Amino acid sequence: MTKKQRAEIVMTELEKLYPTVPIPLDHKDPFTLLVAVALSAQTTDKKVNQITPKLFEVAGDPLKMKDLEVDEIKYLIKEIGLANTKAKNLKRMAELLVERHNGVVPQTFEELEALPGVGHKTASVVMSQGFGVPAFPVDTHIHRLMTQWKLTSGKNVVETEKDAKKLFPKETWNKLHLQIIFYGREYSPARGNKENDFITKMLFDH
Repeated sequence: MTKKQRAEIVMTELEKLYPTVPIPLDHKDPFTLLVAVALSAQTTDKKVNQITPKLFEVAGDPLKMKDLEVDEIKYLIKEIGLANTKAKNLKRMAELLVERHNGVVPQTFEELEALPGVGHKTASVVMSQGFGVPAFPVDTHIHRLMTQWKLTSGKNVVETEKDAKKLFPKETWNKLHLQIIFYGREYSPARGNKENDFITKMLFDH
């Protein structure tokens, strides 16, 4: 079976399982999405969704966020990992959004990645889920499954992203990266029981 054929099977099966995919992080606009994604590094989406309602009540836009002290932001996000660094980044990010972009979240990778605490993956999520621009954010689930399905020999997420973009049609990217994440969580957790990972079995058990 060629890589392309395996990719076709993966797309077909994921489409059957997850015909519609909700965005896992609760948000109401590009700014709250940007904040939620930045907060989700090394923390579960579930945890982020638990703390953001209070945060957004107080600072749901860049103007309000920049006026908070770092300690105030830290207090609001204290239950998640790396709260110190994230609080500093959020304040500076809000300041720069106001200074450089009139308080509006920019719609280019370059401008997003120039903001503190925003790496390529965060920018990709905001571009795809916030603005509908085709992007393929690769997290650890996707990197692991793409490797497991032998769709990449990527040593890192950068290579995996390149391979994914070559293999899968552009119009599927925004939905597909979420489908893979949901599949990973439900059927093939990083630690624990892989018995239910039927896609891997389909691809290699014959």
